[in-house]
Amino acid sequence: MTLKGLTDEQAELRLKKDGPNEVASHDFNFGKSVLSRLWEPSAWILEVALIIEIVLGKTIQAGFIVLMLLFAAINGAVQEGRASRVLGKLSKQLSLTFRVIRSDKWISIPSRALVVGDIIDLHRGNLIPADAQLLDSGLEVDESSITGESTAVTKSVKDNVYAGTEILKGNSMAEVIATGARSRSGKTVNLTTTSSAPGHLQQLLSRIIGYLAILDTVLAVVILITSFIRGESLLSMVPFLGMLFIATIPIAMPSSFSVANAVEARVLSDEDILVSNLTGIQEAGNLNILLVDKTGTITENQTKVVSFLNTSQLSDYDVLYLARQATDYHQPSVVDTAVQSYTEKMGQYNALDFKPFDPSLGYSEAIVNTSQKSHVIRLGSLKRLVDADTIESAKWRKQLNTGRSLAVTDDDELIGIFILRDAPRNDSRASILEIQRRGVRVMMLTGDNAVTAQQVAREVGLKGDIIASEDFQKMTDFSKVAGIAGVLPEDKLAIVEKLQVDGYVVGMTGDGINDAPALKRAEVGVAVANAADLAKKSAKIILMKTGLSSFPQILDSGHRVYQRMMTWTITKLARTAELTLMLTFGYLVFKQIPLSLNAMVLVAILNDLVTLVLGTDNTTISYKPEQWNFRRLSSIAGILTVGWTVTGIAMLTWLHQSELAAGQISSAMYVFLIASAMLTILMTRTKSFFWSSRPSKWVVTAIALNLFLTLVLSVFGLGIAAISIRLIIKLIILVLVVGVLLDCALVWFYSKRNPRE
Repeated sequence: MTLKGLTDEQAELRLKKDGPNEVASHDFNFGKSVLSRLWEPSAWILEVALIIEIVLGKTIQAGFIVLMLLFAAINGAVQEGRASRVLGKLSKQLSLTFRVIRSDKWISIPSRALVVGDIIDLHRGNLIPADAQLLDSGLEVDESSITGESTAVTKSVKDNVYAGTEILKGNSMAEVIATGARSRSGKTVNLTTTSSAPGHLQQLLSRIIGYLAILDTVLAVVILITSFIRGESLLSMVPFLGMLFIATIPIAMPSSFSVANAVEARVLSDEDILVSNLTGIQEAGNLNILLVDKTGTITENQTKVVSFLNTSQLSDYDVLYLARQATDYHQPSVVDTAVQSYTEKMGQYNALDFKPFDPSLGYSEAIVNTSQKSHVIRLGSLKRLVDADTIESAKWRKQLNTGRSLAVTDDDELIGIFILRDAPRNDSRASILEIQRRGVRVMMLTGDNAVTAQQVAREVGLKGDIIASEDFQKMTDFSKVAGIAGVLPEDKLAIVEKLQVDGYVVGMTGDGINDAPALKRAEVGVAVANAADLAKKSAKIILMKTGLSSFPQILDSGHRVYQRMMTWTITKLARTAELTLMLTFGYLVFKQIPLSLNAMVLVAILNDLVTLVLGTDNTTISYKPEQWNFRRLSSIAGILTVGWTVTGIAMLTWLHQSELAAGQISSAMYVFLIASAMLTILMTRTKSFFWSSRPSKWVVTAIALNLFLTLVLSVFGLGIAAISIRLIIKLIILVLVVGVLLDCALVWFYSKRNPRE
């Protein structure tokens, strides 16, 4: 078929008329982002409290609540803006290119430059860039992105295919009929996956928040019953109870997550590692097994034919000539290229009909006419093309173990076998050893036979057994498995799921369209350099450098995020429990809320100010997979909660005996809560004594600012009752003494615990 595309001038005019082949994205709007955060459940509680304060005429308290609302909304909008810029940069770096006829020449252009009338070249693995009509061949297409139906759809010549759908089988020329917003899907290809199920960290924190909410509810019921028995106004308790629950709501949690992950995403981008789903970073800290494709990741992906076996009565020349016809010249794979290179002296392409390699069949097919007859030549998997009994009894069977076998059949009769081999990359051994040094088990996946796989595993430092794919599902202990041989594309998802059921946090590298389901399922799905479009779309992380040399940096980022979020989690548990218990005790024993609403709002804002910047904190790299252990976290938080709460109750008792006014007691408690919270952050960010590890400059700045504001407000009585500097000094000394004792208890606790916990 002779195809004539547009001229450069025609294409330029249509591009000016119709615009780029993309849907105009809604740019981030700071104002709208702030407003959206003022209309959500966590904000509603504050807004109800605000209305009550206004009705009661308490303007100062109302002002503090407004400040708290704006702090949470503006801070969240700032972090959303940062994430939007990161993902926008990622989309630009992952823009697709397509081959198109312009002025009678095939050229490659970005998908956004396509216009109606362009003739484009579509292949298996592509995401279709615009609505188009097929011209010379049919395709099998996954239209689930626009129809919701997962069943593949078969398209024939003159049928329309749609932007954003995925080509599962076939190659075809197509004419673009609609672009950008005019296409059926209304959007162009998007290679980033921005939504996924919550990671292990979010699930754990949701559980923690649930327990804290239960604690608040119980204490609130106790307070309400006590207030009713005492004959006090229940309405006057509403603002306090609202703030009690607000203390539990992790207002800074989304922002803290965004900061911690965005910091590491920026670090990784400098190393040519793109992050399309931020949960991939935090899950990397927990990663304990990594599945790695052999071809193209461990090896050079430069497959060469190392030997050829003629199993027929034909001459070597004839067999090699026929095999050459069954290779893909239009879009050759590495196997096609290897065979073409080996048979380059055997004549030009002369097939009457050619069907490219089909993974579900395991071979490509060509019809070739010679002077003797017409041949149906198939080139592909020996296991798919030849009966197992024939292979087992053949004299040449042992030679198959020297490399990867590729069979050639003529009318279903085996006529030859190519032995191919792909050498490991120079950096593979060092990279794998470094990953293993981090406590991550590396398991190689390959379609090769066990002997070939064992040879590669030995060369790159993978110790253990090579097992057959069919034996994997029966196993329960993978500690001695170096790799799995004979893996078919459809096996990979089952392997990932099996490991997850057995309790592993799974990472996987992949490059092909058949890797996409497994990449999406894995906690840390990584698309390697030159991966297919669909693989990149499904992965959470994309390596822009070939090989595995940059993978340890992903692990490092995961460990840093884990340690920062550990500090946040333990501090949140301890602070919330301490605050609620002290408030409840003060009300039950001394018949008054020991902390004013203004002071309570200040505690919430200033504490969140520090936890927000924990995402920038200095950390140390761990060389073993992390584990989110709720029992361990609760034990650490329990030590801090008991220590600070007992101290706080003793302090409250002493303050009441000193006959201070209620406002001064509230201010003193405010100073105690802020100072103890700042010291708790320093204590929980390291397993050694808090003075032995230096925080980041942002954490130091936030802590210093908090303490300075606390000192100014309490001395000058701004928004809270003024107290003496002498009392403040006594409270600071008390916090330091108790803090050192609690820190000693924590260091002892860490030394006695199982390091794997």
